[in-house]
Amino acid sequence: MHRDKALHSFLIEKTWQLTEDWYRSIDKSQATGVYASTNPETIKTLKEQNHEFHVHFCEVFVTEENKFLKDFEKWVLMIAQDDEHLNTPVTVIMKEFFNVQKQYLRLIKEFVSLHKGEYSQTTIDAWNNIIIETFNKIVTWFVEENQKYSQEKLIAQQEMINELSSPVIALNNHMGLLPLIGIIDTQRAKLIVENTLEQCTEKEITHLFIDLSGVLIIDTMVAQQIFSLIETLGLIGVKCTLSGIRPEIALTAVQLGLSFEKVSIKSSLAQAIGSQQ
Repeated sequence: MHRDKALHSFLIEKTWQLTEDWYRSIDKSQATGVYASTNPETIKTLKEQNHEFHVHFCEVFVTEENKFLKDFEKWVLMIAQDDEHLNTPVTVIMKEFFNVQKQYLRLIKEFVSLHKGEYSQTTIDAWNNIIIETFNKIVTWFVEENQKYSQEKLIAQQEMINELSSPVIALNNHMGLLPLIGIIDTQRAKLIVENTLEQCTEKEITHLFIDLSGVLIIDTMVAQQIFSLIETLGLIGVKCTLSGIRPEIALTAVQLGLSFEKVSIKSSLAQAIGSQQ
């Protein structure tokens, strides 16, 4: 009931006007994120994205729903994954979605006034309802994709940080250094084990210096992980030397009954490396 070619043509002709009117309506003194940008390229891209929205949205009045949503998917994903929009609060973006919705509701009134008596109130109500329902679907869709992509990006960044926080540095004569810094929790300890085994193999390390002088806190589970790493490295032919063990870490290891017999221990990293030269 809501499909109408005349209404579609009326709206299509106004897509750029909608974009320009919408951008002018943004209160730049209160705007944040992408809407506050003064960069000409960012503004140009923002307007193009908005215009593309209108081109897609107008199709709701002439296209079957499944095809309409499928065609809209590319736009939703593009905006949800756009860096400028990712740096803009979701609540602010939602506000602009609904400001655009108001534009369409006003245009329905304008179209009806130009065609007095040609359309029943039932048809007019159907147009208004499809605008509201479709905007609700698109906004929900956008928020879901935006959060999903943000979470994936956050996990990827955290994994990169964890990997960079436990690098095996190749030294001379197939020796390597693993400097551990900061607080090591169970999750990070697991990543350290995985990364170290992989990097020692890739870099052909046969002797690894593990320096713990920068480790602030270590619990029993993490201590077990570190000693498990040393044992596993031994199985692939990598000898280990521990340095910089703090008293509290040594106490934890003793309380766990972890043996230092097969591990070379030095008080400092300089002493550890010097003993191999």
